[in-house]
Amino acid sequence: MTDHGHDLRFGAFLTPTAEGHDDLVRLATLADRSGLELLGVQDHPYQPAFLDTWTLLTHLAARTERVTLFPHVANLPLRPPAVLARSAATLDILSGGRAELGIGAGAFWDAIASLGGPRRTPGEAVDALEEAITVIRAMWTPGPGVDFEGRHHSLAGARPGPFPVHPLGIWVGSYKRRMLELTGRLADGWLPSSMYAPPGELTAMGRAIDDAALAAGRDPAAVRRIYTVAGRFSRLASDGFLDGPPEQWARQLTELALTEGMSGFVLAPSGADPERELRTFAEEVAPLVREAVSTARGGSSPAPEDDAAVELTRAPEHIDLWSADPLGEATRPRAPKRPATAGRPGGTGTRLVRIHDNLRQEMRQIRDAVAQVAAGRQDAASARSMINSLTLRQNYWTLGSFCTAYSRTLTTHHTIEDQFMFPELREKQDSLGPVVERLEQEHEVIAEALSRLDAALVTLVQDDSRMGEVQDLTQVLDRILTSHLDYEEEELVEPLDRLRINV
Repeated sequence: MTDHGHDLRFGAFLTPTAEGHDDLVRLATLADRSGLELLGVQDHPYQPAFLDTWTLLTHLAARTERVTLFPHVANLPLRPPAVLARSAATLDILSGGRAELGIGAGAFWDAIASLGGPRRTPGEAVDALEEAITVIRAMWTPGPGVDFEGRHHSLAGARPGPFPVHPLGIWVGSYKRRMLELTGRLADGWLPSSMYAPPGELTAMGRAIDDAALAAGRDPAAVRRIYTVAGRFSRLASDGFLDGPPEQWARQLTELALTEGMSGFVLAPSGADPERELRTFAEEVAPLVREAVSTARGGSSPAPEDDAAVELTRAPEHIDLWSADPLGEATRPRAPKRPATAGRPGGTGTRLVRIHDNLRQEMRQIRDAVAQVAAGRQDAASARSMINSLTLRQNYWTLGSFCTAYSRTLTTHHTIEDQFMFPELREKQDSLGPVVERLEQEHEVIAEALSRLDAALVTLVQDDSRMGEVQDLTQVLDRILTSHLDYEEEELVEPLDRLRINV
């Protein structure tokens, strides 16, 4: 196995005991404030002493600002995949893109059956999970109603949605051969635990994932590996795994990152003082691991001699959306370029491009939807019955809802950038300041275009003559958004990967 070059992420694994609900909130907010990036919550719906995982995750999303939340792992036999897809997408929307979906095939079949769930053999459980992943991704993909007929799960004209606001990953908890192969073929992440997969077994498990990924035509690095760990902090070093001072923890986790491809470490607090454990993990262990891995990877590329501050050229103060160049593209500041960082398939820069590609795809869908509605209006204009008029107006409402949903998605993406990603870029590289400020200004221009398109769509329901304006505004939004996304990628993908920004 090898280091896959992913940015490192650290987090906490929580047991959702109802009796300790206040403690859970304290641990979650501590994780968020201390710089941890991940927060996983067990999902055992048959456990009467546990809170419902999805309700808890939503509550924790409202109490945190930066941490990514996910079920660790969702109990598939008791959560139908189409509903599970909507739960995960809802959490992603409400949290501003801070959700991922951890999922497992199921275990503890007597307990599952006690709640009316199915009993499955190991083979059936793997097959059901594969079907579920197909269903979940279908429900996250805009388009017409979906039909799917599997042995364990089915859809009959199910309408997709709501849609995540970022490329929501499916992380699979797996240990046995068929599950590991499924992870390599289909998953975005692997969630092993040191309690069931001790360090000595990771090489063989990881090789099974890599081989399956390659056989499916995938890059093994497409599967992020996040290891849940437990241990004991003490002043005395030992020969045990994670049993000693923070420096020992850091050495052992660094080795797993560099030799086993682990890019995430999630701590399950197990001592009498979980807050202290979590704080030590976040403030002492994580920085040491980041530094050691960065050094082993060769560190940051040296700054070129001309890495000086770039003079800010502001966007035009008075925006004319109808002009040929509403963003003033020729005046955009450019940061000094450095050699691209190699081997970062899972870095933030790569994720940014994937998010942008999703936005581009949805913009094309809006453009096509506007064209279809416009064609329908023109065909029916000469002689239109009342029912055709009502159908057409329903099309207008549907188009408006579609565009409004896209507006929320795009606005959420820009808010995440403005509040989290951009400030960290400014802090870590001064010369990016003018570029970041210009991107923030362009966010305002795009927001204005979205606002005008929304207003035109509202009026369109009562006034058919506004169809032309809707078409024109759609073209304007498409043009300026495409230009903005291209500019942002040209300027930020390399520094996001090099500086290891975690957003």
